[in-house]
Amino acid sequence: MRQIRLVIGVVGFMALLGAAGFGVASAQGDPHVGTWAVNVAKSKYTPGPPPKEQTSVWTAAGDGFKVATKGIGATGQATMTEFSVIFDGKDHPAKGSPDWDANVAKRVDSHTIEFTRKKGGKAVQTATSVLSKDGKTRTVTTTGVNAQGQKISSVAVYEKK
Repeated sequence: MRQIRLVIGVVGFMALLGAAGFGVASAQGDPHVGTWAVNVAKSKYTPGPPPKEQTSVWTAAGDGFKVATKGIGATGQATMTEFSVIFDGKDHPAKGSPDWDANVAKRVDSHTIEFTRKKGGKAVQTATSVLSKDGKTRTVTTTGVNAQGQKISSVAVYEKK
């Protein structure tokens, strides 16, 4: 009887270890994780002009992601935005954007994330990030208003590096 309990305990422990390892592996293997560079020629920004360059780095963090985006704006100024993507329905702070200071993320499926971007607690933009089936392209469609109150509409196409 003791041997049976010992075997059941060992099997149960190994199952827990396997499940924990699977969670880590699947977060690291998420198709969003990686370095993404905007392809300005395939993107459209209204009002323009588009950025000269922009790169986003998505890293797995807990049940979501950390995102760091750096670039060169249309007038040559350095840009930087950092935020967390956590799928809990709550506002999470963002740094660096003049347009928004928090976001709420919703995972629609393995390749689609919807964002509500907020400024001072008020929704100002919505953005939808969709990965291609092969995971090599990410298209972010954004609508709303910028910090100057202008209506914006953009389709930014990113390629995985």
